[in-house]
Amino acid sequence: MLNLRFGVQLPPTASDLKQLRELARLADREGLDLLGIQDHPYAGPFADTFAVIATVLADTERLRVFPDVASLPMRGAAMIGKQAATLDLLSAGRFELALGAGAFWQGITAMGGPARTNPEALQALEEATRIIRAMWIPEQKIHENGSYYAVHGVQSGPAPAHPVGIWFGSVGPKAHALTGRIADGWAAPIPHYLPYEKWVAAQHIISAAAADAGRDPASITRMAQLVGHITDAPGPVELRGEAPIRTDAARWARILSDLTAGTGFDTFVYWPESPDETQLRRWINEVAPMTRALCS
Repeated sequence: MLNLRFGVQLPPTASDLKQLRELARLADREGLDLLGIQDHPYAGPFADTFAVIATVLADTERLRVFPDVASLPMRGAAMIGKQAATLDLLSAGRFELALGAGAFWQGITAMGGPARTNPEALQALEEATRIIRAMWIPEQKIHENGSYYAVHGVQSGPAPAHPVGIWFGSVGPKAHALTGRIADGWAAPIPHYLPYEKWVAAQHIISAAAADAGRDPASITRMAQLVGHITDAPGPVELRGEAPIRTDAARWARILSDLTAGTGFDTFVYWPESPDETQLRRWINEVAPMTRALCS
């Protein structure tokens, strides 16, 4: 039986933080694997993602939590490494790190962040990943002279409580190749940024790049992120473009099992159009077990 994992994404809207914490506690009690928190610090209605994650980790006991995805250009690489290790230690190994090279450049620059071309953003992501991982190996002085991130003899540490996964939210072919070469996982962007019909080609690029780098492609987490609504009755579904999935739990399960068998995903994160208790319970108690049964 495949080791499938299921998660949910919740936006850190400042006016809804009480509900977010309640839903996180529910997800924890009901046995959900993952919780992703969007990271758009330049968006006025959003609270700080890392502060929200710290609070959610303190509220829960088994749920793994990750930024979905952390905006790298808004933060220093060494500090991200320090934050990630600290959150992992505080939660006894329940933090994972999903990273994005940058997308909303207008918002990033408006908040004082850098403006980067796509090639520059990918180079920065590679440099940052080296520094972050080096920060997790204690008792060394790190020297990294990158074009975008550099550290000069910084003392590394602390080590996280478990091997924190670094998952890239890559969109284009060159970013997918980088994911295959150095990342622990691919957090596929929602179809608004990467339409469903491009997922298979992306998986092939990631796997080929991993093999070329001497890595086992199967060791890379493959996360599909799906927007939609779990309805009472079946609805028509066509996985094309960015159309949300709006159908019943049984049809959702068939879609996910098809994505497992045909596209190679092993992790599914639900982006509910209406994040509430009903949708969360349907995802955890209906869609997830039906999908596991179909994939067994």
